Amino acid sequence: MKKIIAVIASLTLGFCVANAQDLQSITEMYNTAASSISVNKTSALSTFEQVYGLATALGEEGAEIAEQCKGIIPSLYLAIAKDLVGESNYDGAIAQLNKAIEIAAKYENAEVATEAKELVPQVLMQSAGTLLNAKKYAEAAAIYKQVIDADATNGVAALRLGLALNGAGDLEGAKAAFAQAAANGQAETANKQLGNIHLKAAAAALKAKKYADAVSEALSCAEMTQNATAYQIAAQASQASGKNADAIKYFEKYLELSPKAKNATQVAYTIAVLYQQSKNNAKAKEFYQKAVTDPNYGAAAKKMLETL
Repeated sequence: MKKIIAVIASLTLGFCVANAQDLQSITEMYNTAASSISVNKTSALSTFEQVYGLATALGEEGAEIAEQCKGIIPSLYLAIAKDLVGESNYDGAIAQLNKAIEIAAKYENAEVATEAKELVPQVLMQSAGTLLNAKKYAEAAAIYKQVIDADATNGVAALRLGLALNGAGDLEGAKAAFAQAAANGQAETANKQLGNIHLKAAAAALKAKKYADAVSEALSCAEMTQNATAYQIAAQASQASGKNADAIKYFEKYLELSPKAKNATQVAYTIAVLYQQSKNNAKAKEFYQKAVTDPNYGAAAKKMLETL
């Protein structure tokens, strides 16, 4: 009986010695990993993960080291992701951030999980912005859509999506994106961009002699932003289609918004002629007077003032 007890005691002592040796070895690995963080985070992370597994296997003996690893490992995933952002490796950074979120949840590190989740859309925006600046419109649009799918209230992402889609030639998609941006805090810039789309369409319609379309697009532009050129196009299209009253109204609005335009005196002469044609001599004289300094029509304006 004494022999059996002695054997058991010997085995127990051997196990304790083995545990002590294992703990010392694990501690050394932990210290090595800690000292290598500033040199190679990826290598340090790998070692910390090994240490965590070994320490966990020791039970109570390794509990303290295991707990420390649980705090360090998620933070290292996050730190590596930030380094990848700094290297403009956005795809790699996103993958690493998602891994950080997963690991943080596993180790119950709410702080790292929150920060990583907040960084994901920021990195996506940075990635898409780089593509947009490089005029890779379709690729940029695809990433902006990811951001908006995750947060439909992101007005900046919607605005930039509109720019990307407009650059890619998807005008209807761009209009929808700009409208979404306007509804989410980006109204001034988004409406200006919408106005530009309508203004470009108005100019094209005027050139193609589609006068009704030109007026419609020009006025749509004017609804979005007070653009003098939009009223000039609407006036020219109205005049060309024989709608002189509308032409006068839009030309006058053009001069109201752009009184110092290079063609202001020429436009004033045109308004005067239109008023004279409508038998409103008083208004005709008013605008002929504004046209007397025009290098091309000044002499004619003076003559008409003498006549009227």
